[in-house]
Amino acid sequence: MKPRLKHVADHAGVSQATVSRVLNDRPGVAEPTRLAVLQALSQLGYEHGRLRPARRTGLVGLIVPELDNPVFPRFAQALESRLAREGLTTVLCTSTPAGMGEADYLEVLQDHAVTGIVLISGEHADTTADHQRYHDLRAGGLPLVLVNGRDEDLGDIAAVTVDHAEVTRLAVAHLASLGHRRIGLALGPSRYVTAARLRLGYLDGMARAGLVVDPALMTDTIYGIEGGHAAGAALLPLGVTAVVCASDRMALGVIRAAREQGLEVPADLSVMGFDDAGPNNFMDPPLTSVQQPFESMGSAIVQLLTAQITDAGAATPELTFRPELVVRSSTGPAAETAAPSETDTGTDDVTTASEPGTRTG
Repeated sequence: MKPRLKHVADHAGVSQATVSRVLNDRPGVAEPTRLAVLQALSQLGYEHGRLRPARRTGLVGLIVPELDNPVFPRFAQALESRLAREGLTTVLCTSTPAGMGEADYLEVLQDHAVTGIVLISGEHADTTADHQRYHDLRAGGLPLVLVNGRDEDLGDIAAVTVDHAEVTRLAVAHLASLGHRRIGLALGPSRYVTAARLRLGYLDGMARAGLVVDPALMTDTIYGIEGGHAAGAALLPLGVTAVVCASDRMALGVIRAAREQGLEVPADLSVMGFDDAGPNNFMDPPLTSVQQPFESMGSAIVQLLTAQITDAGAATPELTFRPELVVRSSTGPAAETAAPSETDTGTDDVTTASEPGTRTG
């Protein structure tokens, strides 16, 4: 029987990551736990060296934070077919608070001698996280690609990202063309690179449209429907006529908050999402969103990964992709509810598919 970390982990009653730490003499394992792992190894007849494959396996680890958000299955689908054409097999790892974390998966994948790893919206985008593990993996010759939000201290690792600043620029320009002046911004936690870039694009978009920025209209909550609902509950009393959200799921939360207050979308409030990975055409109302170019990004991710597999010294750029505005029914002309100093100036032109980077969905 071919040895597996799982065999040892199950026998010792610990996680695979713990077995990996013991095998590699890494810190963070209590002495009784270490002894239990070593005893399991002995009882199962495994030798330390036999648990580490001697060569790369043709497996590529894909680590995502969740699968509930359709963004991540969309990326997984785009990558799986392209990696298969390169003779590589995708191993999907979902990093959740209730299960194995990103660091655990990185250790297990390394011990299984994967050919490369792709991380999407992981801790590499968290400016407060310890990024040393990425440097260690790259220094060990393991091909890595980081997707969406490479922190500035990770410049030695290849990355692919959508232009998050352009996302909010497009959104603000669209809403301003509809006469909106008090435009709210619903972001995720501010510690993430992506949130900072979305904020910069929003500020730039407001400046380009000649609109006054009210700091109270920029909220930091959490990604997901709950975070969007909290943002909507905070923004609606401030007289916003439109809200730009950091994800489609946050947009759903804002719409829920609006309906709880008796408001209609888009008659009373325009709402925009970001990602456009799910069935936005079938939502009520169909959701206007800024779309990530999943297919183009998937191709770039595979190209960067295979370049490193072929040449360990390959360049490690951050490739940035332009998003596309997809106009649907959740946005419309500004309602006559704006604050007196921020009312419409009389320009009611509605720009949809004629805007650069825009199409109707």
